[in-house]
Amino acid sequence: MAAAARLFRGAARGPPALAFARALGSAPSGPAGRGARRAALAAAGTLGGLGLALGLWRRQAALAAAREDEEEKELRQRFMAPPVSGLRELRRRRRELRSRMELLIMETQAEVCRALTALDPGASFAVDSWERKEGGGGISCVLQDGEVFEKAGVNVSVVSGLLSEEAARQMRSRGKSLKAKDGKLPFCAMGVSSVIHPKNPHVPTMHFNYRYFEIEEADGTKQWWFGGGTDLTPTYLNEEDAVHFHKTLKEACDKHDPKLYPKYKKWCDDYFYIKHRGERRGIGGIFFDDMDSPSKEEVFQFVKSCAKAVVPCYIPIVKKHCHDSFTPEEKLWQQLRRGRYVEFNLVYDRGTKFGLLTPGSRIESILMSLPLTARWEYMHTPPESSKEAEILEVLRNPKDWVH
Repeated sequence: MAAAARLFRGAARGPPALAFARALGSAPSGPAGRGARRAALAAAGTLGGLGLALGLWRRQAALAAAREDEEEKELRQRFMAPPVSGLRELRRRRRELRSRMELLIMETQAEVCRALTALDPGASFAVDSWERKEGGGGISCVLQDGEVFEKAGVNVSVVSGLLSEEAARQMRSRGKSLKAKDGKLPFCAMGVSSVIHPKNPHVPTMHFNYRYFEIEEADGTKQWWFGGGTDLTPTYLNEEDAVHFHKTLKEACDKHDPKLYPKYKKWCDDYFYIKHRGERRGIGGIFFDDMDSPSKEEVFQFVKSCAKAVVPCYIPIVKKHCHDSFTPEEKLWQQLRRGRYVEFNLVYDRGTKFGLLTPGSRIESILMSLPLTARWEYMHTPPESSKEAEILEVLRNPKDWVH
């Protein structure tokens, strides 16, 4: 074999086939030469096999790269804008839950935007990608002054950095035990949030939000939790719509545990309570927060089911009523109810508070939830037995819509 190696070193000036011929031709005669030629043939066979393997590996690598490029192209077409973390980074960490959650909120944003655009084809979403100097960024998609929707916003944010003391204090007030190191709490938060304000007072406003939060404590351990929900705020009560909306959300919850819908329906009724008015913001839906059991994977799958229920629970209601006729008086009542919506969001909403307390937050995206128009009248009270009084009764005394 040593002789064969010497032959190849001496002959390897040129293409492999020519080098092999030179190696065989330069072998000495006699037994030693025959041994060297046999060794050269064996070595050539080994090198040939390595060459085939290398060629196969290169072809497989090229095919894999082409598949990745095609998948990235498909993802770009599916999303409203490139993800905050970047497609390649998400693919590299695709098994990590944070990456899967970011992909989910990106997909949800795109699904909802496309469903709304299909109902309001003359309008389009302005897509605004932004960065946060403290870490992360977001994608805001906002439609304004359409034929069907006066204002519709669907926002994605993926932010990280150090939690402000005000935000940490707010979380501790909810029972979170957060142990800071030198007063610092590194965090990562991501979510998709949407508020849709239609023009027609017979089409309800809808809100949804699904989010993931992670905080690293002083000893390096990480606290994590999910939160979110979907809720409906009609100007006028339509019981058939209310049943459809709640049944769709119940079906999403029941896939995981039949106890979840009644628990989160009550939480929604309690959370969206305007204390100074003594009434709820709307007819509810589901709401949950600080959800960290039974396991991270199980909670993620539950959140995914809820996010996938957004379009089917709401879009059929919009289709049904977007061309209903309405009076100036009904439009006026819609404006007054929007005033209540603004009051809740600015005074009580956790997401709004967290955003306003987080350094570097994008105020335009946080206040995207507010309607273009609203109205406040001094001491306005609707007549008894009116349609306006009917919705107020439900807002003061929540109903069970699915039993």
